[in-house]
Amino acid sequence: MDLNAILSQLESNNEQETEELMRQYNRENTHIFTFDPQEEALRSKLCQSLLSVLGRQVQPGCQKTCLESLRILSRDKRVLAPVATREGMLTLGGLARLCAAEEGGDDQTSLQGDTSEEEERVVVEALKCLSNVILNSPAAQQVSVDVQLVNGLCASLRTARTWHHEVGLFTLRLLFLLSALRPDIRGVLRIERHAVKLLTEVLEHTLHVRWVGPYEAAPPDPQALPMPAEDNERAMEALKALFNLTLCDAGEEDDHQLRLITAILRHLLMLRTETEEKTEEAHSHAVNLLNNLPVSCLDVLIEVPVQGGHEKYGGKNMDAVQMLLDFMEKRIDKQGSNYKEGLTPVLSLMTEGSRQHREFRRYIKTQVLPPLKEVKVRPEIGTTVRNKLVRLMTHVDMGVKQMAAEFLFVLCKESVDNLLKYTGYGNAAGLLVARGLLAGGRGETQYSEDEDSDTEEYKTAKPFINPITGHVEEPMPNPIEEMTEEQKEYEAQKLVNMFDKLSRQNLIRPMGVRPDGTLAPLEETLCDPSEDNSGSDSD
Repeated sequence: MDLNAILSQLESNNEQETEELMRQYNRENTHIFTFDPQEEALRSKLCQSLLSVLGRQVQPGCQKTCLESLRILSRDKRVLAPVATREGMLTLGGLARLCAAEEGGDDQTSLQGDTSEEEERVVVEALKCLSNVILNSPAAQQVSVDVQLVNGLCASLRTARTWHHEVGLFTLRLLFLLSALRPDIRGVLRIERHAVKLLTEVLEHTLHVRWVGPYEAAPPDPQALPMPAEDNERAMEALKALFNLTLCDAGEEDDHQLRLITAILRHLLMLRTETEEKTEEAHSHAVNLLNNLPVSCLDVLIEVPVQGGHEKYGGKNMDAVQMLLDFMEKRIDKQGSNYKEGLTPVLSLMTEGSRQHREFRRYIKTQVLPPLKEVKVRPEIGTTVRNKLVRLMTHVDMGVKQMAAEFLFVLCKESVDNLLKYTGYGNAAGLLVARGLLAGGRGETQYSEDEDSDTEEYKTAKPFINPITGHVEEPMPNPIEEMTEEQKEYEAQKLVNMFDKLSRQNLIRPMGVRPDGTLAPLEETLCDPSEDNSGSDSD
């Protein structure tokens, strides 16, 4: 459509013609995401004209159509200047039922109730527009802060039980965007607007939590239908917003509130959605949020007195921990996935949980590092969870391999000997170098004294296990057995020359181990003052 003709028509103030014209524009451009740069100025003027129409008292049908047009135009970052103004944002905020807070306090009940279907569509389209504009315009983000848009959003959260799905979905999405793009308002949302508590209540309502104890939700009915897709969508947006608000200083919230969130997340881990993919996404958001909470809250995951637990683990219930393990293994098995984003959060969560909570660690170890029986195969070869994690210890991504190694190290109570038993020295070398434990020993964390018993198979094979590879190797033929002494001397000198050449070219560097277990150039370790015995009386 010709934009000049549209602009001329909009100046006529004929509401019906405006609505028809913009409806046609929307049909033609609904799937357009790349715009003609030569028409940039015209599109900017069209944004201004649409805001002028929306500022007048026009019918909801016309409002909705103009908002749809503005949403299409807001895909272009370069034409948003007319919208990213105080007047433009107040117009959109008013249509989204968010800016009344500036005039009438926090009570949004009258705005969210008794709304016709057509008026509700206007609210939804206005929320979509605001999301696009705020995402694409730093100026609009600043204006949103200036007009205190978050006040209206938090007021809307208080009416969550009366929300229709899309109103709730895009209200939560807008809150997520603002809290992600403007870290400076997170404190205001947490402390002044009590957004963490409000979002917790939204989650509690959306997930249909029924409390049977202080921090224990009734388990889902195994025969119940999966969580509806709409409930799942709103829950995901609430989790993302909560993640932003707890990203820093989650400990500022009172302990009760944080433990309540943990209990809701445990409930979420036990739910299933309509598809396996959506269930995994829900668990991913739950894991991310759990990582933000103090590790002292994680006992809520395993302490559910009403449901009961395993006597072997002090009466603790390990169902949620098993869900985390299953989630971890799915992420490891996912071909082509980004391990750093998809896997390290759950590894971090289980590492810290195992470090802090004894029963947490004991259960995970039985699943990941059961007593060794198979010692003839390298620890990184196979399909068990242990095999998969050991493979990750030599992953190309430094963060992934460090996290996998740390997880296994904690399961071994930070004992170097125990770790090497399960992984072999070669796979563990990176962690041991980083921790200064090449000489053996333990990490700094104190663990209980209970010891793991070795299987008979392991005890029998232990003397024959290669400590570097971590398994029993077949005897190799001796390559120098049939050589003469002259041939042996020649090969030895050849090897010395090769090492000398590589060293001179700085391709390799001889290293030694200091007394504290850290690596250092060989000449330093040989001359270490701590090794100086010059004061000895011996000859």
